[in-house]
Amino acid sequence: MDAQTIAIDAVVVLTGSNRDTVTALIQKFYLTGVKDPKRLTFKGLQAVARI
Repeated sequence: MDAQTIAIDAVVVLTGSNRDTVTALIQKFYLTGVKDPKRLTFKGLQAVARI
């Protein structure tokens, strides 16, 4: 599995958020250079908490 998929699955399971929304957030972080699944998940959780 690639880092994006792992992070998306983790954030969706942990928050119950909309998968499309989480995917968009994670992709933004991935495109800025964050490639580690744990870091993507952490940043994704922070972003979802702000929404």
